[in-house]
Amino acid sequence: MTSAEVRTRFLAFFEKRGHAILPSSPLVPENDPTVLFNTAGMQPLVPYLMGRPHPQGERLANVQKCVRTGDIDDIGDNRHLTFFEMLGNWSLGNYFKAEAITWSYELLTSKTEGFGLDPKRLYVTVFAGDQENNVPRDDEAARAWESVGIPKHRIYFKDASANWWPAVKGKDTWTGPTGPCSEMFYDVTEEGLGDLTPTEYNKADDEGKVIEIWNDVFMEFEKKDGKIVGKLAKKNVDTGSGLERVAAILQNKTNIFENDVFAPIMAIATTLASDLRRQRIISDHIRTAIFLISDGVLPANTDQGYVLRRIIRRMVFNTDAKKLDRANVEALVGAVVEKLGGFYTNVADQRANIVDVIAQEAEKFAKALDQGLKEFEKLVTVGKGVDGKSVFDLYQSHGFPLELTQELARLRGIDVDVEGARNEFKKHQDLSRAGAEQKFKGGLGDTSEMSLKYHTATHLLHQALRQVLGTTVSQKGSNITPERLRFDFTHGAKMTDDEKKRVEDIVNANIQAKLPVHRVELPKAEAEKTGALHFFGDKYGDVVSVYYIGESLDGAISKEFCGGPHVENTGTLGTFKIQKEEAVSAGVRRIKAVLS
Repeated sequence: MTSAEVRTRFLAFFEKRGHAILPSSPLVPENDPTVLFNTAGMQPLVPYLMGRPHPQGERLANVQKCVRTGDIDDIGDNRHLTFFEMLGNWSLGNYFKAEAITWSYELLTSKTEGFGLDPKRLYVTVFAGDQENNVPRDDEAARAWESVGIPKHRIYFKDASANWWPAVKGKDTWTGPTGPCSEMFYDVTEEGLGDLTPTEYNKADDEGKVIEIWNDVFMEFEKKDGKIVGKLAKKNVDTGSGLERVAAILQNKTNIFENDVFAPIMAIATTLASDLRRQRIISDHIRTAIFLISDGVLPANTDQGYVLRRIIRRMVFNTDAKKLDRANVEALVGAVVEKLGGFYTNVADQRANIVDVIAQEAEKFAKALDQGLKEFEKLVTVGKGVDGKSVFDLYQSHGFPLELTQELARLRGIDVDVEGARNEFKKHQDLSRAGAEQKFKGGLGDTSEMSLKYHTATHLLHQALRQVLGTTVSQKGSNITPERLRFDFTHGAKMTDDEKKRVEDIVNANIQAKLPVHRVELPKAEAEKTGALHFFGDKYGDVVSVYYIGESLDGAISKEFCGGPHVENTGTLGTFKIQKEEAVSAGVRRIKAVLS
């Protein structure tokens, strides 16, 4: 079964069971400053998991694009990826554990509607309970698994570190829905492992002989700043499964890099790197870079742009030649577009731009490496080592990875203070993490008072820009924090001081007018007829949420497709001020603004 067939069969399975099929949200959360990327299918749905009615009902399913970089050092094994597609279905106060588990089992094992996997190779984990948080063992889920045919001895009870989403204990600042989970694992060995004791099962998991292919999360509780504070008004189900892992298993592969999507990418990677692990890193990172760029991210020194820059440079570094020319970039991008461009049309539409961005960044990195080599020569003399601080400085200033410094030092017969270097990197990571926690504080789906104000001010800004610069202006991205708004838009020239002043005056006039802010849900076709703005292609469902500012939808000064949330009246916003206007890329400008 091809990856495309996995995607199609999954969506058809849940559509038949009353689920509305949602399009994937962009990788960059539209109204969530608390995370850089959507890392799970549930993230765009947090407001609905917390109780808001969804315009398309209580049963939902989709295939969500995700990026996770927390496991970046594990890329190269048989199962980790930075970009992946997450298959997911949700119940918003509708069905719960019995139905979710039954359908998970049917989808995995049914030969007619599902994936036709061998049930004798399935293992299941459930939550073992947590006395500290007064949460009992999940015997309900265990009984549900037994009822569908999973033998009792293949059901393993695990603590919160494995079977609670997100974990109850540890340094967890999560704010939002939470609950116990039940995970499904599949035996990928050729000979078959058979029945396993808990100890044997844990060993098989550590060795990658059993692979997680599904996770059912039963959201009953609410967390604030990492602590359970009570139960949700409704019990919800959130499930997830990595499409790439499922496809590999169905194609009788022992690792994801041999499935039908990765095979043509790996074929090119083998010409660029002689080491298997590096080939896999290149294959993984090119997909991540392509999908980030297609969703509007560009290489930069901060936030999402920094991650993209690191991904591209890490990919280039893992080639044997430590460089990637345009022809190879075109070949790699082409291999990804060929397999995924039919479903993710924005990737196919932006193919030329994606090649340009990656090729230009690869060239910049090659120049940085040249400069780094000169700095390296200044640092070393034969017989003397390279200290940890110098290793880190080479990385920080010139993008020189630790591995490259080690490689060059080895050729010179000198030592590298690896432990000291790692300590320097750790200090930098700790500082970065502390800054990120402060910057992205508030948990998933920030709905603080100032964030609501900035959401509404963004709509006023968008409309003012169209009044001053013309209706060719369209949104290319936005990022809201409690401290400021950032808005990217199409425009071919730098804004003049007069244009910026006129935009500010329009926004402030609409604030002073104390206009009401309304939300309505409409069929997509009807919403489009109202003239409501929307610029993110097919990410919207059949029923959409429209926010409008003014007394009526027809006479509104601003109306846009938007998930919200917003203030109830513009009079609460204060005074709007543009801090900075700058170029992001060819034809795209960025405004940063504050309210006071």
